Amino acid sequence: MPPPPSTGIEAVLFDFGGVILTSPFDAFAAYETEVGLPPGTVRRINSTNPDDNAWARFERRQVDAGEFGRLFEAEAAAQGHIVDAARIMEGLHGTLRPTMVEALRRCADRLRIGMLTNNITPIGSQPFSDDVLEVVGLFDELIQSSVEGCRKPEPRIYEIACERLGVEPAACVFLDDLGVNLKPARAMGMTTIKVVDPEEAIAELEAVVGFPLG
Repeated sequence: MPPPPSTGIEAVLFDFGGVILTSPFDAFAAYETEVGLPPGTVRRINSTNPDDNAWARFERRQVDAGEFGRLFEAEAAAQGHIVDAARIMEGLHGTLRPTMVEALRRCADRLRIGMLTNNITPIGSQPFSDDVLEVVGLFDELIQSSVEGCRKPEPRIYEIACERLGVEPAACVFLDDLGVNLKPARAMGMTTIKVVDPEEAIAELEAVVGFPLG
């Protein structure tokens, strides 16, 4: 293994959907277009009472899929929309971003690597393809809301990530596609990178870790 960088960074935390995989928001937008919902409807439902709504409870595994569907559809109805919760759940599985996977591989050669993700069921029980599961195998630690019983942006899940990786927050950089999930990490002392354009995010990460990622 090459020597570690001299930047003080010892670990990288990656979100999964929206960072390593394409964003589920793309699938939500396609569903909204297909059924004639106003753009951003799913995200607006999810941002209403975000700490205790159906989505939050599902990601902590406080409700099963059937109860989630009933709750989510009721929340949508309260906002004047009819949605199919099962169809929305189908959109959670994205496709790999090859350049981000290569950056992940190069980080894994020199640093501790963790996945920090909100999900509705553990990755091992989801129908991912072999190539996605191969990428999952690159991580030293998987920190999943459906396993831990807490979720981003709750501070405890970031503490768990650092504990599992054996690093202090100041020695960790975290990539996520949602600013609300980055704010607690930054407050703890982590370096944070918001992933809007993957190539720009990789360039930022390269500057932080101090070695080439592409």
